[in-house]
Amino acid sequence: MTQKQLMPRIVNLFFIGLSTLMIIPFLLVIAVSFSSEASIKKNGYAFIPETFSMQAYKYIFDIPEVVIRAYGVTIFITIVGTVFSLLITTMLAYTISRSDYKLRNVTSFYVFFTMLFGGGLIPWYILMTQYLHLKDTIWILIVPGLFNAWNALVLKGFLSKIPMEIIESAKMDGAGEWRIFFTIIIPLSTPALATMGLLIAFGYWNEWFNALLFIDNQNLVPLQLLLVRMMNSIEIITANLDRFGLPSLDTSKFPTMSVRMAMVVVAAGPMMLVFPFFQKYFVQGLTIGSLKG
Repeated sequence: MTQKQLMPRIVNLFFIGLSTLMIIPFLLVIAVSFSSEASIKKNGYAFIPETFSMQAYKYIFDIPEVVIRAYGVTIFITIVGTVFSLLITTMLAYTISRSDYKLRNVTSFYVFFTMLFGGGLIPWYILMTQYLHLKDTIWILIVPGLFNAWNALVLKGFLSKIPMEIIESAKMDGAGEWRIFFTIIIPLSTPALATMGLLIAFGYWNEWFNALLFIDNQNLVPLQLLLVRMMNSIEIITANLDRFGLPSLDTSKFPTMSVRMAMVVVAAGPMMLVFPFFQKYFVQGLTIGSLKG
């Protein structure tokens, strides 16, 4: 076997091993989530549960309608937020990528400047509650994440590689700016948009801080905040048994450790199922910016 034939196999084996190392921790998380709390405290984490138990999932889904409603809220803000955020970001990135836009350098600096300084938490809170009146509405979970300066600058770098001749030829055929944007620019930018959309969707899916600050209505609680509250409640109970008048209660029956792992599965599972459908575009979006032509 020649060296040229051997090197690809070595590279493939390396990445197979690296992928295995990334999968093993998640398999351990799944195994621990199905383990009993007593066996975890006795033997620690194990890939094969000594005592199989669904107690952690029973705790999470004790009131299934609450979890289902939280899933619904999270799915709604993820889909709506990702679509509008990607649209706004792409429109700005396309504008500042055009060589015939005279103020593109000034606009780009303005976008970049927002990454260096912020108004602070208190002014931001006042803006959302007193001026925009978004408190206790579903839009408070969507609007703050609609635009990210970093995403716009990354997309600008990709869109600037689209030849200006394509836009000029479309104008000669009578196409307007909106038609050029939606029928030419967006189809040509599918890999970059899919990659950016996936990253934006991850951000919305994992959203809980804005909900913690602005949401009091239990019907608008997203999944991540619900899981945090579940975890806090069980930790408070186990840490304050004397205060609750339950000093003799066996704390090993509280699925503290297994619930943490079950929450990871419940929270991350759906996004891990979605990712393979975007994997092809995701890989292209990561590499296309380094290619010329």
